[in-house]
Amino acid sequence: MRKVTVIGIGAGDPRHMTVQGIEALNAVDAVFLLDKGEEKADLVHVREAICARFLTNPACRRVTAASPARDAGGDYRVGVDAWHAEKASLYARLIRDELGEDEAGAFLVWGDPALYDSTLRILDAIRESGAVAFETVVIPGISAAQALAAAHRIPLNRIGEPVHFTTGRKLRETMRLAADSVVFLDSGEALATIPADGLHIWWGAYLGTGDEVLVSGPLAEVREEILRLRREKRAAKGWIMDIYLLRAG
Repeated sequence: MRKVTVIGIGAGDPRHMTVQGIEALNAVDAVFLLDKGEEKADLVHVREAICARFLTNPACRRVTAASPARDAGGDYRVGVDAWHAEKASLYARLIRDELGEDEAGAFLVWGDPALYDSTLRILDAIRESGAVAFETVVIPGISAAQALAAAHRIPLNRIGEPVHFTTGRKLRETMRLAADSVVFLDSGEALATIPADGLHIWWGAYLGTGDEVLVSGPLAEVREEILRLRREKRAAKGWIMDIYLLRAG
């Protein structure tokens, strides 16, 4: 049976690759590299750098395919569902057409496959549809949350206290923190509008890359600096990946 290995590659630094990830990379017959276009070329370049540095199996093929883009207009969930359906169609074709019956392929997932990434959900949907039969192996990676804490030299949690993982969209809907919160996927709207009273922020963008930028301090004092940096960096690069920890007290 075909096998698909989902490898967490870390938050942007090729050195985030674990020994387990490197071994898994060299055990597959094909690596699927998803190209998100010129604007986000850095994302595929990191994957190519990982292959150049760690892939020593000469028999392993590199298969590049254009990744579908999400329609950011209209209803968020409807758009995401349509986007995932397009991805499922692409992934199914890659698995079916690029792998032999007893071969293995790998998808290289930014961060960790279990945290704010949908590759595993998409693969489950393909398997349930019956489009192609395969088994899945998951290799964990360094998440953006871990990279953020390491860059700021802080623990994510306070002693005996919980940490809440959420998104900018959810934070914007509630406008309150359930606990110390790590916020993923914020367009900047939640950060711009959440009440700042008593909150401290640790923010980072392009973690693990040469473009990494960090800001921390009382939210009321550093919010405008962060929002300015988001605008400037996004305009310069055409994209931005950032994350932050908000803590009260």
